[in-house]
Amino acid sequence: MKRPYRVGLTGGVGSGKSTVARILADRGVPVVDADTIAREVVEPGAPAYREVVEAFGPGILREDGTLDRGALGRMVFSDPALRRRLEGITHPHILRRMSEEIDRIGDRGCELVVLDIPLLFEVGLEDMCDEVWVVWAAKERRIGRVASRDGLDSDEVERRMGAQMPLEEKVARADAVIDNDGSLEDTSDRARRLLDAALHRARDRC
Repeated sequence: MKRPYRVGLTGGVGSGKSTVARILADRGVPVVDADTIAREVVEPGAPAYREVVEAFGPGILREDGTLDRGALGRMVFSDPALRRRLEGITHPHILRRMSEEIDRIGDRGCELVVLDIPLLFEVGLEDMCDEVWVVWAAKERRIGRVASRDGLDSDEVERRMGAQMPLEEKVARADAVIDNDGSLEDTSDRARRLLDAALHRARDRC
């Protein structure tokens, strides 16, 4: 199995990381989405479901037995200790699933994979990446995007931002930065240029 070149993609709440991931996927690049996997591992019957319910109680469940992610989010984003407890339960399952997906992508002969990980720096996953890209946007724009998308007030958005490493620190640690404060066309152009350069590095490594 050939190990694919791994690009870590991260950002801050509302910076537009998912938009960049879609741009890259549209170019045919396989994307491993940590958020999607995080939802899957807490579905009823999935590995982390029972542990999460036991830790946080039946109040985080909907009538159909699925997790009420809004209720759980309000709980953990208001209490750092609870957030760390949730991460301690879910992260091992998420990392295992991500590793399995990367292996499957390598088996298919893909030369590059994008790892879409919101908390990449926070949980120390930069070492599993060959390079890291950070998606940036101004704070006011990020607050507006999340408030509109998720129906949250600005205070709640700022609490969620505060649960992550400051975006400026992520930018300082990145190998490349994608400015998503302007037009979608500008963001797409920057992402495509970075992708072309990364593909060259992936091929040169062989």
